[in-house]
Amino acid sequence: MVRVPPLSAAAASSGPRMLTSLYEWFWKDEYWFPPGYSWADTEDSDGVTYPHPRDLLASIPIALVLMVIRFGFERTIAMPLSRALGVRDRLRVKATPNPILENFFRTHNKDPKEAQLSHLASQCGLSVRQAQRWFRRRRNQDRPLLSKKFCEACWRFLFYFSSFFGGFLVLYNETWLWELKTCWDKYPFQPLQPAMYWWYLLELGFYISLLLTLPFDVKRKDLKEQVIHHFVTIILIGFSYSANLLRIGTLVLLLHDISDILMEACKMFNYAQRRHICDTLFIIFALVFIVTRLIIFPTKILYTTYYDSMIKFQPFFGYYFFNALLMVLQVLHVFWSGLILRMVYKFVLAGRMQNDIRSDLEEQNTSDEQSEAPRQKNGRLQSNDKTDTCTLPRARVARGAGPSQLANGHVPAT
Repeated sequence: MVRVPPLSAAAASSGPRMLTSLYEWFWKDEYWFPPGYSWADTEDSDGVTYPHPRDLLASIPIALVLMVIRFGFERTIAMPLSRALGVRDRLRVKATPNPILENFFRTHNKDPKEAQLSHLASQCGLSVRQAQRWFRRRRNQDRPLLSKKFCEACWRFLFYFSSFFGGFLVLYNETWLWELKTCWDKYPFQPLQPAMYWWYLLELGFYISLLLTLPFDVKRKDLKEQVIHHFVTIILIGFSYSANLLRIGTLVLLLHDISDILMEACKMFNYAQRRHICDTLFIIFALVFIVTRLIIFPTKILYTTYYDSMIKFQPFFGYYFFNALLMVLQVLHVFWSGLILRMVYKFVLAGRMQNDIRSDLEEQNTSDEQSEAPRQKNGRLQSNDKTDTCTLPRARVARGAGPSQLANGHVPAT
């Protein structure tokens, strides 16, 4: 029996040694605190508790719990609420199974050009119009239902509403809510309050849950920006908690939640076709978003993190890193503000909000879906379009039909 020689001590310890070195490098004092301060200064003592990076691990089970709560909330509360408010999903004609067209739809293009349609139609023995109709119906099948969009907006509204007003009550008696310079008083020796601990972890868990459910949620035009926003927010929350920058971090959370409440409420009433309420909320939302994200955020939050924080301290890595992340948020604010101002312009021209705000701009119901939605007659669903089956031959003159009437009952185009 051949025995495998044991690894040498050096080889066996090289892996753990590398991890240890990486760990020590990542948590270097100069990365996280101003010069002259270290992790030892924020150790708990004499009944005073400070934030510790290991606390953030609790956000993972919190994220999972929030996902379970969301699942139950959307089905037991949000869905019945959508029906009570009159949210109705349109009945859609399904595309006839066609392997050739389905493969092209999934692997190449969901909206092929005329030349591609002509080639595909010849392969399937269809007319170009039938192929075009198939792709239109197939795209409509993938569109999210209004009830699903309502439930998602309802869940986010509930969280942002609870987070904002709960956080406001936590900070109401704190001096740094009204005077931002005091965010840096006695830093980093700022004790951790239990209410701030839970608020921070709930916010972190919420954004982790949004990132985990992103593949299953309604797809949006600004999907890339949403992913960037969620990642930056998670990193900002984690870094600000670890470096005990909770005071300025809570102000950032509070400032963002207030406009998000209005945005989600506006979406909900838009899906419910409550035009007057939706239009009113949209105007309020646009004003609040512009004021909080383009005025207060740069002139108050960014100013105090760039200038007030350096009155007592020298610049360090965490200072540059934290401000860089805040600048990424500001760039996203400018991007979304452009979308909102474009909608305000259309609102002024049309006199009403024509699309969902910001995140749902891409989901616009077309007249095709309305004209081809099934209708009920004598209790049975009927399609408005008699050529639903793509395998039917082209329309021909029917026996016994008038000279100006086709077999399918339509009048030929002139």
